[in-house]
Amino acid sequence: MSYQVLARKWRPRIFSELVGQEHVVRALSNALDNDRLHHAYLFTGTRGVGKTTLARIFAKSLNCEHGVGSTPCGQCSTCREIDEGRFVDLLEVDAASRTKVDQTRELLENVPYAPVRGRYKVYLIDEVHMFSDSSFNALLKTLEEPPPHVKFLLATTDPQKVPVTVLSRCLQFNLKRLPLEQIQGHLQHILEKEGIEHEVPALVLLSRSADGSMRDALSLMDQSIAFGGGQVMEAEVRAMLGAIAQDRVHDLLYALADFDADRVMALVHELAEMVPDFSGALQDLLALLHRVALAQVVPDALDNSAGDEQQVRDLAGRLSAEDVQLFYQIGLMGQRDLPLAPDPRAGFEMVLLRMLAFRPADSGGAVAESTRPKPQAKAEPARPAPQQRRPVPAAPAKVQATVESPPAVGEEAPAPAPAVRTGNVDLSDWMQVVEAMSLGGVAKQLANNCTFESWDGSNLKLKLDPTHQHMKVGTSEQRLIKALSDYLNTPVKLSIDVAASETATPAQLQAKAKADRQRDAETVMTEDPLVQAMEEQLGARLIPESIRPVEE
Repeated sequence: MSYQVLARKWRPRIFSELVGQEHVVRALSNALDNDRLHHAYLFTGTRGVGKTTLARIFAKSLNCEHGVGSTPCGQCSTCREIDEGRFVDLLEVDAASRTKVDQTRELLENVPYAPVRGRYKVYLIDEVHMFSDSSFNALLKTLEEPPPHVKFLLATTDPQKVPVTVLSRCLQFNLKRLPLEQIQGHLQHILEKEGIEHEVPALVLLSRSADGSMRDALSLMDQSIAFGGGQVMEAEVRAMLGAIAQDRVHDLLYALADFDADRVMALVHELAEMVPDFSGALQDLLALLHRVALAQVVPDALDNSAGDEQQVRDLAGRLSAEDVQLFYQIGLMGQRDLPLAPDPRAGFEMVLLRMLAFRPADSGGAVAESTRPKPQAKAEPARPAPQQRRPVPAAPAKVQATVESPPAVGEEAPAPAPAVRTGNVDLSDWMQVVEAMSLGGVAKQLANNCTFESWDGSNLKLKLDPTHQHMKVGTSEQRLIKALSDYLNTPVKLSIDVAASETATPAQLQAKAKADRQRDAETVMTEDPLVQAMEEQLGARLIPESIRPVEE
């Protein structure tokens, strides 16, 4: 007898053998046991999660010779023929190969006829989203009112492409991607039944590579059994998948935690000698960072499924929560950009270098010295003494400040002291005051639409343009008072009167200055010789609205 692949040999025959999808199994079992059967069902989900298998078990439950129920016997001729794929009243159709409307009509011609052997005639249409619009239209009427002896079972990986008119005629069940633990447990169960020697870390690798698909996991396990000569060992599985050893990923994260750039590059060099999949290596690093973050925030949720619980907890203690989140985000973005890199190794190295180059603002300051080039002293040529220049009148300063010499190399610059104003401050230049204050949002708009009226050293009176009186609200006034008090270094009492003013507001002055710059820019463009030549020789036309002044 020829060898049968594991995915077919271990295909579930009854609902209780199905791994996962309990929500679908429960609904179908209750419908079968209580005789509340719909005429059309739609199973959706990614590849390899059990859509076709569920449909076949459901067809078997409908036509079992021992009666309709959620537990078909599996022994009668009908059950065996359905398992072997030769039951005459189960019509399996691949929609991808029957997209034409004529083929759909030919398929539906036999719908009115009674089943040959079974209780129901079951149409199992796989990848139904591949039907053309005409095929869907031909199916609609039959799907809405089929004969009582016909059941439609539709399966698709892309329900968005199925017309809503079809969706509304079916009971829809969404099959979930299988979690890693369920896939790993099922693989271990099969290997124990088959009597094949295996290692648990190898099953973890296979389950992770399957990405939620049980069929993919079984196919990979078939491949690993052949690759390992009848065994499923971690080293062989890693070599087959191009994955790197888990301890290498831990070493890499330890080096990142210590901000040891030399060690990180040495580890990447060692990995490159194994010719790994660098995209997979980055995914392994992200998975480890996720477990570290879990250990930091929810320690009880961390399991030992990968056999590295102690190392993960150790890393959780060595890395700050901010660093873990930053590393994860950089790795996530790097995974997207990795295909754009000149080669995978260079892209992987750049992701790690970004992790070393950036630090959260509150996680300890600058990057470790090992990741920064050491500044080298250079002999500077002698410079001539600066010539005596004529003093230039300075623009009105918002704050009088003294220039201090820069700190020496290796010394930290002292934090700038808050500005303190002494003496009288001229508030009549209200536009200059507004620009000097730390304001934003509605409070700044309120200040920009006011004009100065009077100031006696503690009481400030302003006039607000009546067209903007809606900005005079309690929160914006309080923010303006706080900014003025900080600016003047003294408590301020503010009074704002809503009245027209003969003096232009800062907002009006800014609008006028912007209009002047726009007018000057248009004049410059109009008088430009190149523009004039293009207008004369090419019939070009200058569009004033497209001209923008260059902001200083």
